[in-house]
Amino acid sequence: MKVTIGQRELELGSQYLTELRSSHDILENTEALRARLAEDGYLFIRGFHDRDQVQSARMDFLRKLQATGRLDPKASLHEGVIGGENKGMMWGGSTEELQSDFPHFLEMVNGSSVMSFFDRLLGGKAMTYDYKWPRAVAQGGNTGAHYDIVYMGRGTKNVYTMWTPLGDTPLELGTLAICLGSQHFDPIKQTYGQMDVDRDQVATGWFSEDPIEIVEKYGGRWATASFEAGDVIIFGMYMMHASLNNATRRFRISSDTRYQLASEPVDERWIGRKPKGHYAWGKSPQKSVADARKEWGV
Repeated sequence: MKVTIGQRELELGSQYLTELRSSHDILENTEALRARLAEDGYLFIRGFHDRDQVQSARMDFLRKLQATGRLDPKASLHEGVIGGENKGMMWGGSTEELQSDFPHFLEMVNGSSVMSFFDRLLGGKAMTYDYKWPRAVAQGGNTGAHYDIVYMGRGTKNVYTMWTPLGDTPLELGTLAICLGSQHFDPIKQTYGQMDVDRDQVATGWFSEDPIEIVEKYGGRWATASFEAGDVIIFGMYMMHASLNNATRRFRISSDTRYQLASEPVDERWIGRKPKGHYAWGKSPQKSVADARKEWGV
């Protein structure tokens, strides 16, 4: 099967793209989970969330898309068919700011089952950023390759992203993909990985929109999978990731949420009743990533 990331077509099973390794079988074995996370840099866990809870959260977002005219009025609501303008949507905000519109979503990602999992995985009391990043990606949309550290690196570096698709998400809908081994790409970690988008004003924050270039220059291999409602992938701040293009006429609805030990320093941009978020990025002339990479020598 062939999929597309940006302008590049990759074939599953080739030197550039493989399937994610499932960790569902070791879900109850904390030491095995920690070892797998240390070895692979990620945990792909099927059935992590309750499927019905995910579907309830999905309906909250679909109703919001419908209310803002983003859906095809001729199609059934649950299908999430994109309207004629093909516009995506992002609902970044704190728990307080999102509560009235997306209660099922917040109950899921802030709930006791998720927090107790991170308590166990991290070996202490965990916390989640108040700010959440749910989004609906329209046809043709995708995300370029990046490290999360450039957006949220002012506290501990031991922050973990949990990517949750809200609904069954086959490859053609635009699943998340990670670059295996990229947590060890030291030339990138020591240059791009030291960047702060609010401080350095580098456009997009993406390292590259070419997944093949990364593999050919630095090694590794991209990995993805078809996701079902309830599946998640968890990874650290130095895992290069991107998304496949959404090749359908249906919205890909997903969320990014972050977790860390409560005892460690926290990036102040993402906590509180009304987090300030990116306060400077994009508000002054920006340097292109291409120019920044020339300066960094990567």
